[in-house]
Amino acid sequence: MKTVKNFTASAAAMLLLYAGASVAQGIKMPAPSPGQTVKQDFALSNVELSYSRPVTKGRVIMGDVVPYNKVWRTGANSPTVITFGEDVKFGGVPVKAGKYGLLTIPGAKEWTVILSSSLDVSSPSMYKKENDVARVNVKPVALPASQESFTIGFEDVLESSMTLAISWEKVKVPVKITADINDKIVGQIEEAMAAPGDKKPYFQAAFYYLEHNLDINKAKTWIDQAAAQSPDAFWVFYQKARIYAKAKDVKGAKEAALKSIELAKAAKNDDYVALNNKLLATLK
Repeated sequence: MKTVKNFTASAAAMLLLYAGASVAQGIKMPAPSPGQTVKQDFALSNVELSYSRPVTKGRVIMGDVVPYNKVWRTGANSPTVITFGEDVKFGGVPVKAGKYGLLTIPGAKEWTVILSSSLDVSSPSMYKKENDVARVNVKPVALPASQESFTIGFEDVLESSMTLAISWEKVKVPVKITADINDKIVGQIEEAMAAPGDKKPYFQAAFYYLEHNLDINKAKTWIDQAAAQSPDAFWVFYQKARIYAKAKDVKGAKEAALKSIELAKAAKNDDYVALNNKLLATLK
């Protein structure tokens, strides 16, 4: 009887062990260096970045976990990849639209940031300098506090410039990215204005010329046509007032601002009433 009990207990233990092993095989655990994909609208397209994010976990990172003067895949696990939707300048170096490996050579006083045509560089031995598309030397910036997770992101994002920021522990490495889009947009405006039909982008064209210090007389002509297209649009008349003010047509600017106030009050839009009153205060 005792033998039977022992056999039953042993069999039960074996079944539990087997069941436990089966469950363990199906357990899902968080990645120690989780992946992240960042997609940033920029210029006339976007920039996409895919990388993995290791964490400090009490370790010394720069100069130890990440050795100095050796090619680093700039993350963990898989190589880091960046995709540009249009031609840009990366740290001042012209780069064509496309997908590139983002590599770095960290240093105590200077980093080298590399865009490579190779997308599979996961160790220094796989790196080939002849595949470099851009190579930029960057001075690292000290962070005020230690950063636990490795991070690559985009900062100071404007319409044609932004900064790629690589940061971990107490170090940030910034690289300026720019795009020359003015000629493209002006070309689009000229093409739209030359096209047949009455529905032309007068407001958008006038606003772009105002904001980018282009031909103010063209902007005046287009904003007048935009106001004729949308006689109840208080926002159009506000921009008309700004354009006329920039063209030093004070009388026309005041008339447009007062018209914008009248329309904004009818639409119960206090923000534009305030904007126009501020503009009027500058017109003398």
